[in-house]
Amino acid sequence: MLERYKYIFNIALEAVFLNKFRSILTALGIIFGVAAVITMMAIGNGAKKEILDQMKLVGVNNIVISPKPDKPKSTASQSSNESSQSQEQQTDKNKGKFSPGLSLKDAEAIKIIIPTVSTVSPEVIYETDIVKDGIKTTAKFTGVTPDFFRIFALELQEGDMFNDEQLREGKAVCIIGPVLKSKFFPTENAVGKDIKCGPIWLRVIGVLKKREISQSSIDNLGVSDYNNSIYAPIQTLLRRYRDRSMITASSLHGGTTYSDGWMTMSMDNESSTEKGTNQIDKIVVQVSESEQIGPTVEILKKMMVRRHAGVEDVEIKVPELLLKQEQRTKDIFNIVLGAIASISLLVGGIGIMNIMLASVMERIKEIGIRQAIGATKRDIVLQFLMEATLLSITGGLIGIILGLALSKIIMELTGILTIVSLGSIIISFGVSASVGIIFGYMPSQRAAKQDPVESLRHE
Repeated sequence: MLERYKYIFNIALEAVFLNKFRSILTALGIIFGVAAVITMMAIGNGAKKEILDQMKLVGVNNIVISPKPDKPKSTASQSSNESSQSQEQQTDKNKGKFSPGLSLKDAEAIKIIIPTVSTVSPEVIYETDIVKDGIKTTAKFTGVTPDFFRIFALELQEGDMFNDEQLREGKAVCIIGPVLKSKFFPTENAVGKDIKCGPIWLRVIGVLKKREISQSSIDNLGVSDYNNSIYAPIQTLLRRYRDRSMITASSLHGGTTYSDGWMTMSMDNESSTEKGTNQIDKIVVQVSESEQIGPTVEILKKMMVRRHAGVEDVEIKVPELLLKQEQRTKDIFNIVLGAIASISLLVGGIGIMNIMLASVMERIKEIGIRQAIGATKRDIVLQFLMEATLLSITGGLIGIILGLALSKIIMELTGILTIVSLGSIIISFGVSASVGIIFGYMPSQRAAKQDPVESLRHE
């Protein structure tokens, strides 16, 4: 029995190779269909990974509270007019009211009052010059608490986290990103060394582990470049660098006051005066469960209005929800692309059926001769079914190679992340083989039903 199947397979293989050009044309639909499915799924997998990476950057179950911008920003004139009208309405609404701005007291109140909140992380952010041994660069100088590192899952490569005494007394210590470490301490251990941030000196007590982060994530999500930032206890920035809630003679004249504990310096070129009276730049609130995000946002809105004397001067965003909405949009887009690619497989199957039907008509006499020398209807069915399956399997293998190549080319030329999964290869190849069997069955049945006598007489 095995020899019989082997003989039938050899006949089918010979028939495929005798008509190489036609076989290639027949398999083209399968080739492009499989390649398209693999490529589309690779793009979808890449998009999904980017979203997941962005979710890690913004943190899980996080709510971000930040001051509303003083001036509406828009590139289009119509959008600018609408923003201006909205700003004017908001200004009229807040007219005659004074808000103390976003402050550390807001963060403390949120942590105490709202039971669904698990962690609160206030941030003060400046962009300043970092200097060490004649080397100078500009980086984000951020005042935080240890909760900041927990919320965003940032780990230390070396050194220690801020302790309670350093946080409480605003000690002159800092944690630096790996980029700053390689720039200022390329061949030595950074921990224990001093570095100058603006007018103040800080001692490095830790270095963060490197984290991959794209420029688009920095621009679109508003996250910091953790690798190129320097972090100090928030009280250190407020006491030694600048506290915008403090009114001084220098600030009244447009200058900026810095204090290192013993002396006060005034700098007039500080651009941060645009931030007004907001003591801090951001509060990141993390809730325990995803289901609690909505109710917590509503409570925060009312709480901020009440604490800010009825002035709606802060905006509350949920980055995770925005990313999930973006993910749903991309999923729909990928489903549409996948459906279009799958149609190529269907068209390829129809092409195989058409060519096989034409092949049956061309080889009627051959079928009659085979039947005359003892071939059964089952043998005829298997022969033509094997031919169709060979075409679809070969087309599937070529399509896999083409799909892998296209995925690589797209990533190299466009910068779009593509990830080819084993599942997409198995699915596309399995579908292509199934298409060959399904669409090859009808021609094989038609060949088997030919009358031997009539077939022998056919010219």
